[in-house]
Amino acid sequence: MQSVVVTSVVALSSLAALFGAVLAIASKVFAVHRDPKVLEILDALPGANCGACGFPGCQGYAEAAVAAGVAPAACPPGGAEVAKKVADILGAEAGEHVPKIAVVHCIGGKSNAVQRAAYDGIQDCRAAILVGGKPKACIFGCLSLGSCKAVCQFDAVEIDDEGVVHINRDKCTGCGACVDACPVGIIDLVAKDMRVHVRCSNHDKGKAAKSVCQVACIACQMCVKKCPYDAIHMENNLAVIDYGKCQNCGICAAVCPTNAIVDEVKARPKAVIGTSCTGQAKCVEVCPVKAISGEPGERHEVDREKCIGCGLCMDACPSKSINMVGALGHQRDRG
Repeated sequence: MQSVVVTSVVALSSLAALFGAVLAIASKVFAVHRDPKVLEILDALPGANCGACGFPGCQGYAEAAVAAGVAPAACPPGGAEVAKKVADILGAEAGEHVPKIAVVHCIGGKSNAVQRAAYDGIQDCRAAILVGGKPKACIFGCLSLGSCKAVCQFDAVEIDDEGVVHINRDKCTGCGACVDACPVGIIDLVAKDMRVHVRCSNHDKGKAAKSVCQVACIACQMCVKKCPYDAIHMENNLAVIDYGKCQNCGICAAVCPTNAIVDEVKARPKAVIGTSCTGQAKCVEVCPVKAISGEPGERHEVDREKCIGCGLCMDACPSKSINMVGALGHQRDRG
């Protein structure tokens, strides 16, 4: 009996040694070489694994950056700082990084949007659509159930008591997770320096849109007519801003009768007409909100309550008598 035990122990020990040797050889033969640059890039990345770069997590992006030369600026949450670190690791140029922010194209809340039904179920927008459509009468609007908020890893999505979704500019990294999570497709990513947005997605004609939401775009085209930069157009009964042309002047928001266009600039400068004014009235002609008045040949005046700080009068003044005074709210450098 003892000899059987000894034989068994020896046999098992031999097998263990053999398997160990086989595994050791296999680890060498089938070893996966990891470029140290991949590990360096992983250390530089924020580790959000949000997929905004277009790859499956930070690991996927780090490997692609090393193997395929993916742009160092491809990580939205990391911003310019991470882009510079990745570029240094790769020995490449960081490239241009354009910070982006999510914009929710709906501000219809409980007090200004008609509620079709009360939803009592899983607090998820997709679930609500599957069960019975939308609580709001506007079929294009936000459901306010927070699917976008649930996926945001940066706590940048906020929902107020009215059920209106807001994006925290200081926290949003432009990763796009909320864009993908929204089942009605009303969230976009835009350049962060753009501050004027159409906060509506209703494509119904004016009367029908207004009947379900007091802050809906009614396709009146006032914004289109007043925009001096040809930066806003109507598409299927809805105003759409061309951010490539938009100058953040805020005129479209100022003339919108339903407040469907929102100007996020907190304070804008006001026009002030100096004593060298010759009263040629060019400023009166270009002012979109009729804030300037005066007799021909005499110094004109600005109604500061009406002035929206767009700066068109300053550009048009032949005597260069107009200055913008106060908080710099528009994008262009007017010297």
